[in-house]
Amino acid sequence: MNVLEMDRQRYGTQKMPRFQYLFRRAQMGGALKALYRRLYVRELERRGIELPVATKIGGGLYCGHAYGITVNPEAVLGHNVNIHKGVTIGRENRGVRRGSPVIGDDVWIGINAVVVGKITIGNDVLIAPGSYVNFDVPDHSVVIGNPGRIFSRDHATEGYINNRADV
Repeated sequence: MNVLEMDRQRYGTQKMPRFQYLFRRAQMGGALKALYRRLYVRELERRGIELPVATKIGGGLYCGHAYGITVNPEAVLGHNVNIHKGVTIGRENRGVRRGSPVIGDDVWIGINAVVVGKITIGNDVLIAPGSYVNFDVPDHSVVIGNPGRIFSRDHATEGYINNRADV
């Protein structure tokens, strides 16, 4: 059994995708850090992902169909965030929302959704596929559409969050 397989077993029965494993290893110190960074960059190029090692991300990150994802290095993602194909989490460079998003815990972001600006996404938030979010979103909400509309809902992400990490 190789080192990657042994490390994956530590995360439980769900296997961690290779690029996520390399992301975590590249953030860690140690003698192999440079090697993991190089492997990580290679994996990102292969998948068309922009996810800098400097990005602050809590445990339980899950990227379903991890292709074409862009995350600004200044963005902050909480625990148990699920990101899907084509998602952009970016910075606004002008106006009152100049900056990058802060995303809470237990957030599910659907395919081709865009989250931009110095905004705060609360905990237990589901952002529907194709939504455009450039405004604060309170806890326990569902965001739908372009422009996004907020619908309050308890347990908004129940049944959606994969790879849950205990906080």
